[in-house]
Amino acid sequence: MTQDTTAPGSIRPGGRTARVRDAVLRAAGDALAEYGFAALDLAEVAARAEVGKTTVYRRWRTPAGLVADLLADMAESSLPHADTGSLHGDLHANAALVARTLADPRQGRLFRAVIAAATTDEATALALQRFYDTRLAEWSPCVIAAIARGECPADTDPRAVLSAVSAPLYYRLLASGDPIDPAAARAAADAALAATHAGVFAAAATDSGS
Repeated sequence: MTQDTTAPGSIRPGGRTARVRDAVLRAAGDALAEYGFAALDLAEVAARAEVGKTTVYRRWRTPAGLVADLLADMAESSLPHADTGSLHGDLHANAALVARTLADPRQGRLFRAVIAAATTDEATALALQRFYDTRLAEWSPCVIAAIARGECPADTDPRAVLSAVSAPLYYRLLASGDPIDPAAARAAADAALAATHAGVFAAAATDSGS
């Protein structure tokens, strides 16, 4: 017998199966936001989604498998990157998107739950890394286009720039508790933009640790 090595939730279904997946992932997100990862129960998620628990156990197998598919869905369904014609505009659009997401009562609690789980659960940590890899890859063309326009050094690292935009906002979510508002988003974008123009995220600077 051939062993099934497919990752839980990795097959993208259509039709009724897609509707079941949508309902289950919505229910899983609600449960995560309300109770956190430790209390995530596949049977309860099935009941919330009004689907058979056998279906949930067969498709997702574990809470970590369910979270992995939820994060994959969130990454794929997020808004595409901005194309304002300037790095200033694109970074401000990115910061505004991150801020709106983290400030949303449901989404903010959901991210806190997943990040907390990732500190102790390896499968969740890998799923979270894939989520951010997908989002950074989606927005990297903004920095690549800025390089082509001569707005920043040719060896600027797009991932470093985009991470610098998000980092202060995640700090507010996870540590300081300060408001994640439009002013915070603008400050994060402006700081990342100034650092980018100064060459902070250029390869030579990052290689030297400066």
